[in-house]
Amino acid sequence: MSSYKSFLFFLFLCPFTSKGQNQKMSSDSVEVRKIFGIAEAVRKEYAPDKRTAIFTIMADSVGDNYIETTELKAAQKFSDSLVKAGVKINIPVHTLPAKKLGEKIYALVNLSVVNIRSNPKNAAELATQSLLGTPLDILKKDGYYYLVRTPDRYISWLDAGAISLKTSAEMDSWKQKDKLVFVDDYGHAFVNPDRKSQRVSDLVMGDILVNEGRQKGFYKVVYPDGRTGFIPQEQMTDYKKWIKKPSPNPEQIIDIAKTMIGVPYLWGGTSVKGVDCSGFTKTAFFMNGIIIPRDASQQVMAGEQVSVLKSDKFNLDEALKNLKSGDLIFFASGKNKLPDARVTHVALYLGNGEFIHASGNVRISSMKPDAPNYDDFETRTVVVARRYLGNVGTSGIQSVAQHEAYIKK
Repeated sequence: MSSYKSFLFFLFLCPFTSKGQNQKMSSDSVEVRKIFGIAEAVRKEYAPDKRTAIFTIMADSVGDNYIETTELKAAQKFSDSLVKAGVKINIPVHTLPAKKLGEKIYALVNLSVVNIRSNPKNAAELATQSLLGTPLDILKKDGYYYLVRTPDRYISWLDAGAISLKTSAEMDSWKQKDKLVFVDDYGHAFVNPDRKSQRVSDLVMGDILVNEGRQKGFYKVVYPDGRTGFIPQEQMTDYKKWIKKPSPNPEQIIDIAKTMIGVPYLWGGTSVKGVDCSGFTKTAFFMNGIIIPRDASQQVMAGEQVSVLKSDKFNLDEALKNLKSGDLIFFASGKNKLPDARVTHVALYLGNGEFIHASGNVRISSMKPDAPNYDDFETRTVVVARRYLGNVGTSGIQSVAQHEAYIKK
């Protein structure tokens, strides 16, 4: 059942209270149908992708209904539309972050990699991951879990033990501090500037920590929760230099991508501990200071289109002529899926017909039929290619240096 068919079903089962009255409206009333039509129109306009925006009907502990949304404009449009349509049923609109959170509506990831899930429970599907030092928006709490929004605007659930909650002032303070980025594949922080001392935590590529100076070939770092540790200097790079470097070139993107060869495929993974196809491309760009959309079906909407088709079919000559290193290639599962194919896979183009992608593990394949690594390509259908490089700053492709999550407002 689709989300909004479920929404309609819920509306018809759950009666609403009329303004100024204690009576309940009939579940199949014209008023309820108007509410559904208005809600659906607002959702389509302001929250078409539930992964990045919320607009949904909820019920409180006593069964009263309300709209919950992350979009202020959607809230206003819904309320205005009800008035304009003459609807007399009272439907409150609650915007997120929830008021119950108080001032601590931000957080920093406190572990090397955290698992962010589709629902607030340990057994829920892994939706995505975030790295140590990633700034998050906190939207609401359910038991031990928080609904969070990542810098790429992905909305999912994260357990309280994985984050350190912050106020706006505390986040601004963190943004202004000297920081370091962990650039090795894997590593550890230690209690003392000595590799033989007790470990504080593991670390992975992309982790961000506050810099407290140098001692004996180590950086002293501070975690979001106040813990301190020491990390070998050669494994870190200066955060300010990292975010302020010029737009990356294809070689820089590909160099990072190749360091992940052999990393196992993990649905929802975005770290060197395990990646899915779009988590892999996201990581290759992030380690070059660029934030891109989370999922392949979102990534395909960004950047500049590159011609790889003729008559709605993949054409090898067209692709080899037009693709450049660093472009993204998008696939549908199976063959003959055009023109309405659903994107299910993404890869990073290397050149000369080869691409690198996460499929089983991170590996290099070819689109040339005579190549020994062609077999994987044969099972997929190319539907489009997009160019991100040269388009940083356009919709969906943003540098860390310009992203509101990382810089003081």
